[in-house]
Amino acid sequence: MLEANHVVLAGQEAKIEIDLPKDVVVEGAVQIGGGTVVERSHLRGPLIIGRNAVIRDAYVGPYTSIGAGCQVEHCEIENSIVLERSRLAHITGRIESSLIGKDAVVCASGTRPRTHRLMLGDSSRVELA
Repeated sequence: MLEANHVVLAGQEAKIEIDLPKDVVVEGAVQIGGGTVVERSHLRGPLIIGRNAVIRDAYVGPYTSIGAGCQVEHCEIENSIVLERSRLAHITGRIESSLIGKDAVVCASGTRPRTHRLMLGDSSRVELA
């Protein structure tokens, strides 16, 4: 699936349907759907962000597809697919070469002791560093 995403995004052209603030850096072919909010972020295409998403204080790198209604805040991601309505927040380290399903939440926990708490579906795979 990631390889197919790579092929599709490699052939796309830039299309931004919103006004971007000055604190957003855009490089390469970036597509952003209407209703999306992007603040204090670096977008490096080729990439696509669906409608009504929120990208805040983030780095979204090449070959990334962010679905409609997703939230990506205070984290970095590249070469990945994030499906509709998922939320990524306050992640240390970069998310890379990942497929994140619909309505998924990936976030940091501020509680101690610091642990990894996982809820995974059938045939899932997680690599923790």
